Amino acid sequence: MDLFEIAVKEDRLHPLFKRIISSKEYEPTIDVLNNWSTGLLGRKKEAKKFIQDFQLSFNSSLWEIYLNKAFTDFGLEIDYSKESPDFNLHHKSGRSVNVEAVTSNNKENLNPEYYLMESIRSASAISNDDFLNESTIKLAGKLKDKRDLFLGKNNKKNPYHSLKHVKGNPFVIAIAPFDNHLSFSQNNMAINRVLYGINPPAPMGDGKRINHILNRNSKKVELGIFTNTSYKEISAVIFSTTGMFGKAVVQAGLSNFIRATRYRQLKIDEFIKMEGPDMLGTSHKIIKPGHEVLSIRFENGNFVCGSDTYLYPSSEYKESHLDGLHIYYNPYASIQLDRDIFSAHEVTQNYYDVKTQEMVCNHNDGSLVSRQTFTSIA
Repeated sequence: MDLFEIAVKEDRLHPLFKRIISSKEYEPTIDVLNNWSTGLLGRKKEAKKFIQDFQLSFNSSLWEIYLNKAFTDFGLEIDYSKESPDFNLHHKSGRSVNVEAVTSNNKENLNPEYYLMESIRSASAISNDDFLNESTIKLAGKLKDKRDLFLGKNNKKNPYHSLKHVKGNPFVIAIAPFDNHLSFSQNNMAINRVLYGINPPAPMGDGKRINHILNRNSKKVELGIFTNTSYKEISAVIFSTTGMFGKAVVQAGLSNFIRATRYRQLKIDEFIKMEGPDMLGTSHKIIKPGHEVLSIRFENGNFVCGSDTYLYPSSEYKESHLDGLHIYYNPYASIQLDRDIFSAHEVTQNYYDVKTQEMVCNHNDGSLVSRQTFTSIA
C-alpha cells in the first residue's frame, strides 16, 4: 500500500500533504516516506485507517513512520500483529519492549493559514520564555495522556497494562513536538524540564531545578516526573526534534541549505592535537563561499566540550536516520529499560542520578543537536 495514494476527499487533505504531492521538488520525499513505513502498512485492520490519518493529520503519522524505520535501524524486530501499543519490539536477545507514539500539536494544525508565512513570522515573535513554557506544557500534557491510557483511566477499555504482551515488559513513550513552527529549535530544553526538572543553561535559562510552572489557567504543571515515583509505569521516553519532515528532505537529497548543530566533546590532549588551545571560546570560520561554521569550545573537567553550527549546501551534508534521537531513562520505573536496547553511536542517552539529583547526558562527539533545512519551496 502507498501512503500517497489518495484515500480521502481532496478538500480534507492536510496542507503539508498537499504541498508534497503538488510540488515536483518534493517528489523524491515520497519514496523516502514510503520506505520508512515498510511493514507498518501490513496491519490489515489498521493500514487503511493509518493512511487516512496520515493524509488528514500528517504530523502524528509522520512521527510513527519515522519511528518504524528507526526501530528497524536499531536491529529490532517489530511484531505488526500487535495493534496496541503502537510498537511491540523484540530484541535479538529475546527481550520485548512496547512503545507508544505521540506528538504535541498546534490547535491550528489542520488550518491551511497556519502554514502561511505570516503565521511563521508570528511564531518567531514569541518570547523565549513563552515559547519554552508552552512547549513544556504541551509535552507534559501528552505524556500524562499516555500514562492515563496505560493505566486505563476514564473507563478506558482494554488498558495497555492489562495486555498480555505488555505485562512484565518495559513500556516506553516516544514523543515529538509539532506544536509550533519553531518546535525543532527547542532541542532538548523542554523535555529536560518535564522529565528531570532541569532548566536550560544560560542564555535560555538559569540551569537550576524547577518543580512546576503555571499554565494559562494558573494551574500548576508538575515537572521532573522522572525524579520520583509518580510515573513509575513509564520505563523511558524517546524524544527527537529531528525526526520530522526535514529528515526526509535530507534523505531524499533535495537541493537546499542546511543549518545543523553538532555537540563536540574531546579529551584535552585530543583537542590540543586536533584543534589547538587557540580554539577555546567562540570562533567563526568560512570554509568556502556558502559553507561556514560557528564553533564554541570550553573546558569541562578532562574534556573540552562545545558545539559546531554549520551552514552549508545539502550536497555537503550527511545525517543518519538515528541522528538527533534521545533516550530518557526513568530511575523510578517499576520495570527498567535495559540500556542496550536503543543503543547507537549517534543516540544521546540521558539519565537521572538519584543520589546527586543531577541529570547525566551521554552523547558522543558529533551528536546532532538540531538541524533545519531551507528549501526554495514556499
